[in-house]
Amino acid sequence: MKKDIHPPYNEVVFLDTSSGFKFLTRSTLQSKETIQWEDGKEYPLIKVEISASSHPFYTGKKIFVDTAGRVEKFKRKYNTHKKS
Repeated sequence: MKKDIHPPYNEVVFLDTSSGFKFLTRSTLQSKETIQWEDGKEYPLIKVEISASSHPFYTGKKIFVDTAGRVEKFKRKYNTHKKS
């Protein structure tokens, strides 16, 4: 492997903002926010909107999460008006 071409691969905490579920794993993502984990150490915090704990496919719940207003934006953009 060539040196100095790969991003650093460190431990980070992912936080599911919709369910509050968090887990510690390794990733190349970086963040300025940190969180103290159960072992007492500080780790970078990566916030995600959906994870396996809140995704309808994995939970069996039919919940539609539209935090960015994507559906309304699509409807406004592609709304077809019939001209008479």
